[in-house]
Amino acid sequence: EKVAIFGDYDVDGATSAALLAWHLRHCGLDPLIHIPDRIFEGYGPNTEAIRALAAKGATLLVTVDCGTTSIEPLAEAKRLGMSVVVIDHHQAGTELPEVDALVNPNRLDDLSGLGHLAAVGLVLVTLVAVNRELRQRGFWTSEMPEPDLLGMLHHVALGTVADV
Repeated sequence: EKVAIFGDYDVDGATSAALLAWHLRHCGLDPLIHIPDRIFEGYGPNTEAIRALAAKGATLLVTVDCGTTSIEPLAEAKRLGMSVVVIDHHQAGTELPEVDALVNPNRLDDLSGLGHLAAVGLVLVTLVAVNRELRQRGFWTSEMPEPDLLGMLHHVALGTVADV
């Protein structure tokens, strides 16, 4: 499946996108990455960028450090046949986008107690869960060893400190 990563334009978004892309590449995928231009595109996913990613063959869109409030752009992604996962830490209101998964500890219904994490920390926690699932499925082998997530903590530290 062709994966597109849509990251916010700040350090938290860039390190989140970099960490996720590193993991996907380790798994044998070649993700598309889009970081919007702050001046011309503004914050968060936009319909034009979503359409461009779909035109490049993306069937799975993962937004990092944005997406919780992007109702219409993510609805367009669904209309284009994309699966959508949002990994975000921004405050959520009562209206949420209709996506396949919304990882955000600042949702009104979240009880995790992880609302203090920056998006890059949430990406790390998500990848820990992905690695565990892939381990249980026998994905990791001597030819495809499990990636060293602790070795990527510099991304998490940089994105977290810069987001404060």
